Amino acid sequence: MNRIMLNATNTMNQLQKQLDLISHNVANVDTVGYKQRSASFQELLAQQSNNQPLAQYDNQTARQSELGIRVGSGSGLSKTQLHLTQGPMKATDRMLDFALTKEDQFFTVQVTENGQTSTQFTRNGVFYLSPINNAEVMLVTSEGHPVLDSDEQPIILPENVKEVKLQESGILSAVMTDGQAIARELGVAEVIRPQMLETRPGSLYALPQENVANQESVVGFLQGGARQDIRMQQGMLEQSNVDLASEMTEMTLMQRSYQFNAKSVQFADQMMGLVNGLKS
Repeated sequence: MNRIMLNATNTMNQLQKQLDLISHNVANVDTVGYKQRSASFQELLAQQSNNQPLAQYDNQTARQSELGIRVGSGSGLSKTQLHLTQGPMKATDRMLDFALTKEDQFFTVQVTENGQTSTQFTRNGVFYLSPINNAEVMLVTSEGHPVLDSDEQPIILPENVKEVKLQESGILSAVMTDGQAIARELGVAEVIRPQMLETRPGSLYALPQENVANQESVVGFLQGGARQDIRMQQGMLEQSNVDLASEMTEMTLMQRSYQFNAKSVQFADQMMGLVNGLKS
C-alpha cells in the first residue's frame, strides 16, 4: 500500500476513537456525577532508511540533518485519562440526594453482573429506599444497586422510615415514625489511582479483574479514623465536570484532522492513478 495511505489510515482510525470519546463526554454533560475522560496521542513506530552511501559523503561537517530518511507510520492513541475534578453542585432539597465534596472520594455500591457480585464506585448520589419485604427497605441507586455501608454491607432499614438525615462525615441517621433513630455509616472509597478504574454503565467505575488482588494500591476504603476526611452534603447533587465548550472545540479540531488525513488518502489515490496512466 502507498505509504501516504498507510500513515493516513492509521491516524484516521485513532482519531475516530478520540471522536468517540469526545462524543461520550458530550452525551453525559448532564449526567449526575459523570467524570470526563480525555485522550493523548503519540507517534507510532518510524522506519529508518539509510539510503545514502557513506563512501560518497566523507565530509559531513556542513550537513545539518542526519543521514538517511526517517519515515513515520502516523499517530496513535496512547492512553485515556479520567479527570476527577469537582463538578458544579446543584441544590435539590431532596432527602436522599447526597453529594461528595472531595474529588477523590466515591460511594461504594454492590453490583451483580453475570451472576457475580462486586463492589463498584460512583459519584452519583441519587438514592432511593426500595422495599425488600413487608418490614424492611434498602438504600439503592437509581439503577437499583444496593448502596453499601462502611463494612461493605447493604444498608437495610425498617420500612417505617419517616426522615433521613446525613452528617458531613457520612453518617446516615434514619428517624422512624415512632421517633426512634438508626445510624449507619455510608461506605466511601478513596481513589488513589483513578486511571486504573474501568468505566461501567450508569456512572459506575470498577476495578479491572487483573488488579483485584492489589486493589489497595488503586482504592482505599475509609474506615475508622480515616472517615474524618469524608465530606458530604445532603439535598445536593454533583453535576458532570464536562466543559461543553471545550469538548466542542476539541471535536472540531479532531474533525478537521480527520478530514485532512482523508484528503491525503484521496491525493495519494490520484497520484497512483497518474503514475499508472503514464506510457513508456
